[in-house]
Amino acid sequence: MFSVSQDEAVAIQRAFHESGEWAAVVELRRHFHIQDNVHALNAVRSIVRWAEPSRPVPATPV
Repeated sequence: MFSVSQDEAVAIQRAFHESGEWAAVVELRRHFHIQDNVHALNAVRSIVRWAEPSRPVPATPV
């Protein structure tokens, strides 16, 4: 198990969207020492599914 910062997640997601899964695996390995391809690919797929935290909708006066 490891913890991923917002900056690391953004870098991995960017690599995925620009160049695909394996580029994102390379980016993941720049930040973490994961040797197993299956574990690295599963981690990438999980990170790519993350969305930004939702922001509260401002109340509109009625």
